[in-house]
Amino acid sequence: MAGIISYGAYIPLWRLSRDAIAEAWGSGSTGGERSVANNDEDVVTMAVEAAFDCLNGVGRENVDGLYFASTTPPFKEKECSTLVATATDLKPEIVTADYGNSLRAGTAAFRAALDAVVGGSARSVLVTASDCRLGYPRSNYEQSFGDAAAAFLIGNTTKPAVIIEGSYSISNELYDVWRLDKDTYVQSWEDRFIIEHGYTENMEKAISGLMKKKGLSPKDITKAILYAPTARAQQGLARRLGFDAKTQLQDPLISNIGVSGCAHALLMLVAALEEANPGDKLLLASYGSGADAFLLQVTDEIEKINEGRRGVKGFLSSKKALPSYTRYLSYKGLLEPQPGEPFRLFPAATTSWRERDWAIRMHASKCRNCGLTTFPIERVCYSCRSKDNYEEVRLSDKKAKVFTYTLDNLAGRSDDPTIPQTEVAFEFGDVRTYILMTDCEPKEVSIGMPVEMTFRRMYEGAGMYNYFWKCRPIR
Repeated sequence: MAGIISYGAYIPLWRLSRDAIAEAWGSGSTGGERSVANNDEDVVTMAVEAAFDCLNGVGRENVDGLYFASTTPPFKEKECSTLVATATDLKPEIVTADYGNSLRAGTAAFRAALDAVVGGSARSVLVTASDCRLGYPRSNYEQSFGDAAAAFLIGNTTKPAVIIEGSYSISNELYDVWRLDKDTYVQSWEDRFIIEHGYTENMEKAISGLMKKKGLSPKDITKAILYAPTARAQQGLARRLGFDAKTQLQDPLISNIGVSGCAHALLMLVAALEEANPGDKLLLASYGSGADAFLLQVTDEIEKINEGRRGVKGFLSSKKALPSYTRYLSYKGLLEPQPGEPFRLFPAATTSWRERDWAIRMHASKCRNCGLTTFPIERVCYSCRSKDNYEEVRLSDKKAKVFTYTLDNLAGRSDDPTIPQTEVAFEFGDVRTYILMTDCEPKEVSIGMPVEMTFRRMYEGAGMYNYFWKCRPIR
């Protein structure tokens, strides 16, 4: 039976008040706050975070594929899905694919994963959707956009947490919201045209088509999870379809996160599942060059997967206020900060390939002879001197504590001038390693502070983006 086995989400730590954006431009504020990715985060690192949240307590050995969806990938020619899969520590023998160029990319990947498991080509597929879109400064989009990621494990099993009972899709060619290949910012046509002839017409056709196909009426739906560019547009669509906006409509998450592009419909689904009960019937719909609609049935297994997951609730409650609008501009690369101490070594494709198991997967080596565990991987055990006699163990999902640290006032950028450089001691295998800390207040770092690992973009060099692991205070 095809359905959702597990889910996960990620929302960056930093939030920017929309009042701060409005004050910077002397314009009106839409209220609330939006999520902002740190200067070492992008859609790849956020997808990895969501994937780890989704796979918490779930075995990786049966995952046969990873699909990555984004409208803002860091590469124009290179799969992001393979990088996400490697950092998530999935086996190499899987199918990977990238989906993009549409706000429906997330649900397109979701549908493809469903088709793969129903067709029997995969036991389960991990779907990740992540976006960091940019609106023109002072535009409405600058306030309404937000950065986030979502992940779902789709499988064919006798006990899914959510059964996917049906779907319905339509395509529609329309210039409503778009970016050319040379654009930095999202462009759009006039709002009334977008809402009326783009969003409302297409969503109504897809949802009505699915309801007719399944012989359902609005009263049969427990929760309608309707992607929308604004809360007003969502409520207008709900009324046209006959849903009760007060009791049946899922919170669009715009006031406290923002619209997170192709990840948003799936992020709303995560939020809905956190509150769902066995027997609930959910309607999921997304928009972009047409619309996708899915009918979902919640089972008793939902109570099991709701445990041990941070999800939308957990990451919403873990946040820090971004101190200023200029810091936001810097994090987004729109205001160039003075660079930090430059790295003396530049990446090479050969080196990245050779060291990918410890640099990307964050594997340590555990000596089969004496049991000593070391990171990075060491071919020769420096305890018993045995050579190439080790097994690889994953550290990326292990907790640690700060063993010692120093605050480096020279290494950081001008927007984050102080970098905590730490040596952490893992709870697993008594491993110690040097690692940078992120998402923190440097003055709050202390010996013994609990930390967790997080995959981040380090720097750009030799025409490549360099990714590695950092630690952060536990969220």
